[in-house]
Amino acid sequence: MDPDLILRWLHVIGACVLLGTGAGIAFFMLMAHRTADARIIAHTARIVVLADMLFTATAVVLQPVTGALLAWRLGWSLTEGWIALSLLLYVLTGVFWLPVVWIQVRLRNYAAQAAVSGVELPPAYGRLFRIWLACGVPAFAAVLLILWLMLARPDIAVF
Repeated sequence: MDPDLILRWLHVIGACVLLGTGAGIAFFMLMAHRTADARIIAHTARIVVLADMLFTATAVVLQPVTGALLAWRLGWSLTEGWIALSLLLYVLTGVFWLPVVWIQVRLRNYAAQAAVSGVELPPAYGRLFRIWLACGVPAFAAVLLILWLMLARPDIAVF
C-alpha cells in the first residue's frame, strides 16, 4: 500500500476526530448545561473529559506528526503559506483548547459536588461555563479554517 496514501488517510482521520469530538463535546456539554441539573451535568462532563483525553488528545499529538511526515514526503516546505498558517492556527487552537480541558474538569467537579450535596450549582460554575464557551468558539472556528486550508491549499504569503 502507498505510504503517502496511508499518511493522508491517517491525517484526514485525525482531522475528523478533532472536528467530530470538538463538535460532539460542545453539543453534549451545552445540552447538559441547559438542564441546570447537576446530576446530568456531572455525568455528561465525566464522559466529555474522558472523550477529550482518549480521542482529542491522541489526535492533537498525532496530527502534527502525520502532517509533518506528509509535507516531507510530498516535498512541501512547512513555511509554505497555507501550511504555516495552518500551523499557527493549530497553536492558537491549542491555546484555547488547553484551558477548555481544565475547565471541563472543574465543571465536572462542581456539578458532582452539587449533585452529591443536593445543592444548586455554585456561581463559579456559571462563570467557568461562560469562559469554556468563549474559548471553545474560536478554537472550533480555527479547526474549521485549518480544514479549509488543507483542502484548498491556497497560494498565500505568510512570511
